[in-house]
Amino acid sequence: MTGNGETLNRKEQGGMIGIGSDHGGYDLKQAVIRYLKDNGYEYKDFGCMDKTSCDYPIYGKAVAKAVASGLCDRGIVICTTGIGISITANKVAGIRCALCSDTVSAKLTRLHNDANMLALGAGIVGENLALGIVDTFLNTKFSGEERHSRRVRLIEND
Repeated sequence: MTGNGETLNRKEQGGMIGIGSDHGGYDLKQAVIRYLKDNGYEYKDFGCMDKTSCDYPIYGKAVAKAVASGLCDRGIVICTTGIGISITANKVAGIRCALCSDTVSAKLTRLHNDANMLALGAGIVGENLALGIVDTFLNTKFSGEERHSRRVRLIEND
């Protein structure tokens, strides 16, 4: 849904979605991938590829760099809490990664902050809630209101 309650078509939703997780987020990542497939999204999986213990910064950074470079339009990153992977993503210039645990935050981070990445904590939110958060994040457009545009510019400019 847009901020005005309109549903976006697939083209408006934006092209490629980058997705990545560590071992703690692997199962939820697989559920999100099923959602993306079922809803016609293109995606690129940056790993991890199984539940073997691994380091979240590798995957958070890979997705963030893909979004920052334009290879992907938006990104979704998942670890056990979502905290470490969101911190990692936000260290990449041009990334505005929001850690969301509810649909209201997911909607507002798109409307107000034009967040280009979503972080989820697999140990914090269950699958049903997580998929609702993803759906909201992907289907909400930036409002473009002057006050929000100004604030995003202030975030981006040192």
